[in-house]
Amino acid sequence: MPIARLRRAFKDSVSGLPREFWWLWTSTLVNRLGGFVATFMTLYLTLDRGYSASYAGLVASLYGLGGMVSSIGAGVMTDRLGRRPTLLISQGSSAVSVAVLGFVQHPVAIAVVATVVGAATNASRPAVQAMMADIVPPKDRVRAFSLNYWAINLGFAVSAVAAGFIAEYSYLVGFLGEAVMTLACAIFIYVKVPESQPGSTDAAGPTRPAVPEERVSLGTVLRDRRFMGTVGLSFLIALIFMQGFVGLPLAMGAAGFSAADFGLVMALNGVLIVSLQIPLTRFIEHRDSRRLLIFSALMAGYGFGLTAFAGSIAVYALTVCVWTLAEMVNAPTQMGLVVRLSPVRGRGRYQGVYTLSWATAAMVAPVLAGTVVDGLGAQWLWGMCAVLGTAAGAGYWGLMRKLPPEQPDGEPAASDASNGEGASGGEKSPTAAGSSSL
Repeated sequence: MPIARLRRAFKDSVSGLPREFWWLWTSTLVNRLGGFVATFMTLYLTLDRGYSASYAGLVASLYGLGGMVSSIGAGVMTDRLGRRPTLLISQGSSAVSVAVLGFVQHPVAIAVVATVVGAATNASRPAVQAMMADIVPPKDRVRAFSLNYWAINLGFAVSAVAAGFIAEYSYLVGFLGEAVMTLACAIFIYVKVPESQPGSTDAAGPTRPAVPEERVSLGTVLRDRRFMGTVGLSFLIALIFMQGFVGLPLAMGAAGFSAADFGLVMALNGVLIVSLQIPLTRFIEHRDSRRLLIFSALMAGYGFGLTAFAGSIAVYALTVCVWTLAEMVNAPTQMGLVVRLSPVRGRGRYQGVYTLSWATAAMVAPVLAGTVVDGLGAQWLWGMCAVLGTAAGAGYWGLMRKLPPEQPDGEPAASDASNGEGASGGEKSPTAAGSSSL
């Protein structure tokens, strides 16, 4: 019975989604399977090239800076050029720049190319997220985003292990392997995935129904107070989760634990996501998103907060289990909220600004962790995580009060769409009045 029930739950989780979604899902998995640069950049620069740790940190920051800049540019491209062209440009330029990075040797050249790699790699995210929102009906979006998140983590888990063996043989092979896999994804998208932007005509698929004309600019996004509140809360959540990769190794190292101990503890994160994300999706799919976001914010903050009391591998592992559960609930639910607040014609720009919150957190988190741990101690860092989680939970509670119901076509409700603040009111819509220059 348990096996039969598990099979039925799995079938229910993956059935009913459009064919185009599964092609896009497959491209995401293939892309993540080829991941190498983001994981082994620091080791490549310090061990293989012989550069200092400070230079490796600088290059990693420039990689993140490239991602921050491309978030906005790719969002605009996604709305103006279309989802598919933006995705093809991103993956094509990623393949070329990653291959070049494996050959350049001058420190300035490495820094410049790493910045380009970060920009090109991150540019695909607004396009992928907007395309999924176009393809999947509102009732299935949380499930679709959860499955995509599962593919990302499955690909990362496999690639991290494989890349470790490849690095033992040749870092250059790793760079070229990622370039080939990324190029394969571009070809895959070109052949199998049609343009999804409403109103577009694609030879690979039917004409998608147009939506009423609306003028959406970056100014429109920035004036949307409810959405910008979501971006701010996303930044807080991202700061918390980033501590698993920057604060936790610092704290465990200072407490006398080895790199192998950290690797063992963090492996739980990937194992739990790969094994539990799909069953958990069935549980959260049709539940109140407001409660889920508040719960996940509190669990993330207090999960990391519990690390202040960790003194053994077992307790560290317990804390990872707590905040990993929060991560699995938060990721698809928050993506569903972002789509819900985004007008169809502006999904690319909205997704670009949302992606910027994570790219910015990736830049801030290492500095925050290092400063707090060195100046005050690791316990203060975990206390700050608990405070940030509490603040994010309260923020979600206030943000989603009186949130209008989502319409069948994914547009905000009339009271929501008519107000740039995302709340009901009689003010003139900045969507209608905003400039279309960007």
